[in-house]
This record gives sequence, C-alpha cells and structure tokens, in this order.
Amino acid sequence: MTDFLNELNEPQQEAVKATEGPVMVIAGAGSGKTRVLTYRIAYLLSLGIEPFNILSLTFTNKAAREMKERIAQLVGHSKAKSLWMGTFHSIFARILRVESDKLGFPANFTIYDTDDSKRLIKNIIKEQNLDDKTYNPGYVLSRISNAKNNLIGPIDYNEDFEIQSADTAARKPKLGLLYSIYQQRLRKASAMDFDDLLFNTNVLLRDFPDVLYKYQQKFTYILVDEYQDTNFSQYLIVKKLAANNENLCVVGDDAQSIYAFRGANIANILNFKKDYPDYKLYKLEQNYRSTQNIVNAANSAIAHNKDQIFKKVWTQNEQGEKVKIYKAANEADEAAWIAGRIFEWRAQQQLPNSAFAILYRTNAQSRALEEALRKLNIPYRIYGGVSFYQRKEVKDVLAYFRLIINPQDEEAFSRIINFPARGIGDTTLNKLRVAAEEKGISLWEAALNAPALQLGFNAGTLNRLQEFTLMIKGLGTQLFKYNAFELGEKIVNQSGIRKFYFEDDSPESINRKENIEELLSGLKDFVMAPNEEGEENTFRTLDEFMQDIALLTDADTKTSGPEDTNKVSLMTIHAAKGLEFPYVFIGGVEENLFPSQLSIGSRAELEEERRLFYVALTRAMRQATITWAETRFRYGNFNFCEPSRFIDELKPEFIDYLPGAKPKKSQQAKQESFSESFKNFRKVSEATSQPAQSAPDAAADGDFVILTGAQLMPDMKVQHQRFGTGTVAKVEGGGPDAKATVIFANFGKKQLLLKFARLKIVS
Repeated sequence: MTDFLNELNEPQQEAVKATEGPVMVIAGAGSGKTRVLTYRIAYLLSLGIEPFNILSLTFTNKAAREMKERIAQLVGHSKAKSLWMGTFHSIFARILRVESDKLGFPANFTIYDTDDSKRLIKNIIKEQNLDDKTYNPGYVLSRISNAKNNLIGPIDYNEDFEIQSADTAARKPKLGLLYSIYQQRLRKASAMDFDDLLFNTNVLLRDFPDVLYKYQQKFTYILVDEYQDTNFSQYLIVKKLAANNENLCVVGDDAQSIYAFRGANIANILNFKKDYPDYKLYKLEQNYRSTQNIVNAANSAIAHNKDQIFKKVWTQNEQGEKVKIYKAANEADEAAWIAGRIFEWRAQQQLPNSAFAILYRTNAQSRALEEALRKLNIPYRIYGGVSFYQRKEVKDVLAYFRLIINPQDEEAFSRIINFPARGIGDTTLNKLRVAAEEKGISLWEAALNAPALQLGFNAGTLNRLQEFTLMIKGLGTQLFKYNAFELGEKIVNQSGIRKFYFEDDSPESINRKENIEELLSGLKDFVMAPNEEGEENTFRTLDEFMQDIALLTDADTKTSGPEDTNKVSLMTIHAAKGLEFPYVFIGGVEENLFPSQLSIGSRAELEEERRLFYVALTRAMRQATITWAETRFRYGNFNFCEPSRFIDELKPEFIDYLPGAKPKKSQQAKQESFSESFKNFRKVSEATSQPAQSAPDAAADGDFVILTGAQLMPDMKVQHQRFGTGTVAKVEGGGPDAKATVIFANFGKKQLLLKFARLKIVS
C-alpha cells in the first residue's frame, strides 16, 4: 500500500513517515518540498487517517489542486476527495460561512478584492473631504491591511498611542478614522476583504471556545506549506488549531522568505523550535532543478546571512556552465545584450522562447527590456499585468453576480446601478447614499424603498429604480434554480451587457465581448468540473463559482492560456518564486537597486534582499546570467552605478566575468570607466532612439555641447540629440549639480543633469 514511498529519497521518506508530533521540514530550492507534502498526506491516508481529519494549507489554489490530484493517483479518489486542502483564505472563508452567524454576518457575505477595497476607500476619502494625494487609497489600504495582519482592529488602532503618533508624524492623522469607517461600511455591505478572512477567523477562535474545540477535534493532522511566508495572523490560527495534539508539519525554506512587505514574518519558521521544543527537524538538501555551478553560487550568496537555519544544498546534476556576469554601459545596452543573447541561443540550440526568463527587482526595469525584445521580434509576456478577473468588462459582470447573491453589497450596487446606462446618474446615486447614511440602511434598501423615503425623485427615476430592483430580485430568486452557467447567461442577457458590447464593432468592444464569452466559458467549465469531493455532474451554483474566483491568488493567475506558452517571461523576482526556467537573466544587479536603497539601512532588510537574490539565482535550471549597468536613468536622473555587493559575495570559482565585466577597484579606474560609459551611453541612445522623423530638427553631433546652468534661462529654446527641440522651463542648482527642466515637443517634460546633457541653444 505504501510502495509509493520508494519514489522518494531517504530524507524525504523520513520526513513523510514522521507523522506524530511537531515536525519542521526545511526544503532547499528545487529539493521536492511539494512532493514531500503530497506523499506525507497520501501516507497518512494509507495509515487509515480519515481525510476530513487532515488540514493542508497552501499559498495557491493551483498548488492545492495539483497536490490533491496526485494524492488521488497514489491512494485513490475516494480517500482524497474529502481532504480539507487549500489556501489559508479559501479554507477559512469556508469555515466562516459555516460559523458566520456568530460574528453577525450572513453566510452569503461578499469577499472584496483589492480593487473593490480601493474603490470603497476612495469614496470614503472623498466623503470625508480629505486630499487623496495625502491619503492615497493604496497607501490607506496597505496601512489597514498591515494592522489586520497584526490583529489590530479599528478600536485598538485608534487607542494605540504609538500608532497615532506615527500617523501624526506622517501627516496622516485621519488614518484611524478611515479604518473605522471602512470597517463599518464593509459590515453594512455584508462584506469582508481578504485580510478579514484571517482576522475574523482569529476572532472566531478567540471568542468562541466551543468553535475552537470543534475544529481542534476535527483537524487532528495539520500541514502548512511555505511556512516562512506566514504572517502573524496565519501563525496564530495554526498555533491555536494545533494546540490540542500538536500533530503539525510545517514545510518551508527560510532562505526563500521574501514577503516581509506583505506581512510575512521569517521569525515564524526560525522560532518554530521555541514554540515546539520537542519538534523533529528534517532537511531536504538535494536540488533536482539546477546545475552544480548554479547551486554552489547560490549557496555562496546566502551564506552571508546571519539569520538562517543552516543547510548545505547540493545536487547530482551536471556541473554546468558558470554563472555569467555582464557589465553594460547603461540600461539600453543591458537590454539589447540580453535580447541578443536570447536571439542567438534560441537559434543555435533550437530553443523555445519559453525557455528564457528575465527577472528584475522593480517593474520599471521592464520598459528597456520590452523595447529590445520588440526590436528583435522576440515574443514576450510580462507577469503581474491585469489579470482576467480584473478587466473592466469582467468586473462589471461579476458585480451583477455579486449583487444578485448579496444585495447589501454596496460596491457592486454602485458599479452597476447605471451600467449599462439606464438613466440613473450620479445625482440619484448620491441622494440614495445620503438617505442610506441617515436611515442606517444599505443602498439597496434605499433604492427598494425610494418612493416611501420621498427623496424628490421624479416618476421616471422612480420607475427606473423599480425596474432595476425588480430585475435583481427576480434573478436572485433563480440562484438555486439554475446552475452557475445558466444563470450567468441570463444575467448577461437581462442586464443589457450582451447588447451593450455585442452591438458595437469597435476593436475595443470586440475584445471586451471576447472576454465576456471567456467568462461564460469559465462558468461552463466550472459547472462541468468535479466538485471539491470529486463528484461529477453535481448542481453547482453561481455563489459557489464566486467563492471560487474571489479567492484566486496572484500566483494562480500567473499564466492565462495557451497563447502565453511560448513567450519569453518578464517578471519581478517576487513574482518568479515557485517557478523555474532553463535560462534566467537577472538584470540591474547594482547597489541601491538590488539591494534596494531602502533596505541597506538595516541588517534584517538587507538579508531579505539577499534572500531575494538567492531566489532569483535558484530559478535557473541550466544557465544563470547576471547583468549590471554602469549608468542608469532613474527618477529623472542619470546615475553612475556600481555592481551589487551580491556579485562580490559570489565565490569566484562559480562565476565567469564576461570581457570587461570584472569591476575595477580604484577611484581613478572608476572615473575612467565612467567616462567610457558615458560615451557608450550616447552611442547606444542614438542607436535605440526613435526614427529620425521623431526629431526632425536634430543637429549634427558636433553642434551639441555641455552647457552650464548660467548659460540657460527659462523660455530659452534648446536642442537635444535624442529629444529634439524643447523649451527650458526652469534651471536649478549650480556647478556639477545644475539641472534643467525642458519641455520637448515630441517627448514631453524631461529633467536633465547638465554635466551629462549635450545641448544646443536655438534661441
């Protein structure tokens, strides 16, 4: 029955068989941690443990699905179907729907995504007459999210002296007020955001001992994937649920803890032995992914971190090529070189585009890379773009679905009350909002009772409101009469969305029409697919579908269809975690960019950056190439760059400096290098600039000189080699720091550091 264990190496088998008590599995990059989790669950089932007594928490739905499918292959579908396996958010949303009445929520509460939350916060900021630049909705949401992840509710937030002092010092003293109103509005809309799913689970387990006891008895074996990425809220839930029998197995790699900015706390994995002194530790150190040179180079980098659980990752794979280091003149040269190598290697070795990935520290770095790839007609795909479910037309249809399921959902109501246009404008909506606020009712209830509220609406407006509410109520009565696909089609038709998009033949509308059809196809697939218990041809409703997609994570939407399968992948290193590619380029490995300038002030932050570098290197299977540029244009300034300390930390026997790439140490050498780099920058800028007709008035190279601030005045006309003719808006600073802001006819506003910008005065 357990012959499948022969497929594992010895350390993996040991980790799988240690079923009782607290266990920590430290899994190096590419060492098969998912395999261990999967086989451990299969092993528990083969021992007779009931599937509904096993709780397995992952960080993506995709990982959970794949693990469940493999477990079914190992021990049979009947045993695998009742497992409680999924992301933290999906599992605890499921529990909250069962126990929702205890917290004063209906079972059909809506789950707000980030976009919904930002829209709500934006409205609250406007209602409070606050400046949305000072109180940026994204910043406000991030602050609220951080508070919730640390289990700080609105009352505690507003009563905490340190928090209030910090907000006042940041000139944002109203953050606590916004947090309070935001939570009030969520509750009024019978909604929770992503962070509430964990926050409210903690409240449930804290305030209702009988509920805690119920789930402690239910989940006698708990497994947690990517434990290094858990935040305080997740850590506490796991600790409470496992407190009864401590059959807890956590799997992770402290060397890949890179999500502190999202609240992840590396101390959770580093301090596991303090929480569970009698724990068993297993290390998976054999890498099955990368060549020996890549593994050894990555080991030499991460060895510089002080806070870590020591392990020695090794591999039996081939030696492979050394990690290559390339020094570029500037970001355009760097991008052109990377694109050239991909073009060359692809042709020489008959490789698909999908064999290559380009990783970078910040999204802004993608622009130059995209230009270089386009010039060589190399197809590429940027990860982290707008996911399918965030596209406007899809969000519009989903808003109808949400309102039909939960009429109290105010964000959904506001989004579709006049879409497609039905003559219910902002004036009507604002009057409904005021009435709802005064009466302490929802927007839906205000619309439903508009005649009785005597809001001054004319007969036409009242009729339109009645038609809308009757349509939503009528569709709502069919929620459990039709399956998700059948009802979805009815909604698209009766709402007028199909007619709105399908009668317009513009390219944009055709694209949106295709996305709506794709959504309906998704509904069809959902209805046809087996349910969580593995049963086929079951009656699956629209609210189940919405629950499914509301809990998709970023990682679940990294790839979106066959059209993306043969393209070069461009992404931030954070987005690359969990992925692997034969050939990986890591761009911009320079001081103040990688590591980030914001991280070099503390050891903890610097060590996180080094872990990020480790993650980048270990994505590569056959070849890793690191690039850095001597000069880079950032934040409107032309900067001289130095290679990252992370390059210096790599052991020389595992790396290969390409000609001219090895950094020189003396100051004189740096100055010589800088001068040469600047010459190269001018050459590459000319080579990669727009065609000549973009700047028809550009003069010959000899006409351009480096000017001083004293030679320029506002309103003066100047010419630039790349940008053409422009007007000086202002001149700032003096000496070597002098810079000019120039507005160019074809390129808009540019800030130029005069000691580098070669200009010609026109008038």
